Amino acid sequence: MTAALGLPGTVHGQGATAPAPRPPAATSARKFKLKYAPHFGMFENSAGKDLFDQLKFMADQGFTALEDNGMMGRTPELQAQLGEAMTRLGIQMGVFVIQTGGNNSDRFTTGKPENPAQFRKACEAAVEVARRCNAKWMTVVPGAFERKLPIGLQHGNVIDTLRAGVDVLEKANLVMVLEPLSDNPDQFLRTSDQTYMICRAVNSPACKILFDMYHMQRNEGHMIPHIDYAWSEIGYFQIGDNPGRKEPGTGEVNYRNIFKHAHEKMQADNRDFIFGMEHGNAFPGREGEQKLIDAYVAADTF
Repeated sequence: MTAALGLPGTVHGQGATAPAPRPPAATSARKFKLKYAPHFGMFENSAGKDLFDQLKFMADQGFTALEDNGMMGRTPELQAQLGEAMTRLGIQMGVFVIQTGGNNSDRFTTGKPENPAQFRKACEAAVEVARRCNAKWMTVVPGAFERKLPIGLQHGNVIDTLRAGVDVLEKANLVMVLEPLSDNPDQFLRTSDQTYMICRAVNSPACKILFDMYHMQRNEGHMIPHIDYAWSEIGYFQIGDNPGRKEPGTGEVNYRNIFKHAHEKMQADNRDFIFGMEHGNAFPGREGEQKLIDAYVAADTF
């Protein structure tokens, strides 16, 4: 997640105010095949620090989605203003992180009796945020292992806690996406097949997988087959090359092939996904931001 990485744009511009209403943005000449979603701060050198100017720049470059892990920490007024601006610019809101009291680090694995109620309350708050900014997906991380408990009991505790949240999200037609991580060995949720199993057990359209390709390359590799294995339970994708967690083309992952494969499966199954650009910039300044855009143009050429 961006907050954990310290990537730009998580809470930057909290105090930003909406500018005077603008006319609809001119249609960008560039049309990406997939919905790549930048985050605030990614194009700050080109667009400036104002969040609304950054949104306009993204739209002008052909991007049609945005993700903002820190959206839940912004003021309600700013959430609504950003939602209105995205609608005007033709940008779809991607994920934000459900804040459960500890930056989503509360351990669902422990089986504490208060966990389901606390998570349910966090989901209720997230519903209001989603309504303001027109979001559908929100990231959930179950936290760390509970080393004192057998692994099966930990899975059961996670499933019970998640079920308390889907009761809230289903009614609002929203989706939590569970993110397996590679940041450290204490993270409970680590692979796509483990997350698939949990989603099947929760058994709700409001609980799906966030397939972050950076983390999955590090934890399991064999990326295209794993996407196929978990396809029915994937709700959202994120991007980051490895090593380095930067834009496509800066590491070992053949993103052009992966994007082509996902695009073909999406067309065959009549499905649609956002692909969050949850990574840093490999190069500094405006020149680095243009190189990042060029990298997506190249990876999207298939």
